[in-house]
Amino acid sequence: MATETKIGKTLLRLVTGDIADQDTDGVVTAAHWRLNKGAGTDGTIHTKDGPKIYEECQKIGGCPVGDAVITTGGNLKARHVIHAVGPVWRGGDEDEDKLLASAYRRSLEVAVENNLRSISIPSISTGASGHGRHQRCQEDDHRGRRHR
Repeated sequence: MATETKIGKTLLRLVTGDIADQDTDGVVTAAHWRLNKGAGTDGTIHTKDGPKIYEECQKIGGCPVGDAVITTGGNLKARHVIHAVGPVWRGGDEDEDKLLASAYRRSLEVAVENNLRSISIPSISTGASGHGRHQRCQEDDHRGRRHR
């Protein structure tokens, strides 16, 4: 079941499901800065794809925290994967909020730079990275409204 709202010319659809199964131009995954196979959404992406995306990640070599890079979608329904590197929560004194905002912003910029018209974005850094889901959802909603 999806909840939809229109913001200007953009349709925003909130969906619960497996991000690796989304049929969009691109999917965003919360990635480790080394672009290694991780847990959570990243693990799902690499497991469902097979080796192709991982091999592309290894060629890229890494991505700074707060940034994002793109690969093909390999064997996924999505044509591309945007690997967004969010920060690990360390108590809030190491610019985690700024780095997380940057990871979201860079994901959207990478999507635009690559002419992606539809993307699926998970809640970044709420799993193993330790950010609180409720706090992140409120901030994600605010950031999404600002990036029109």
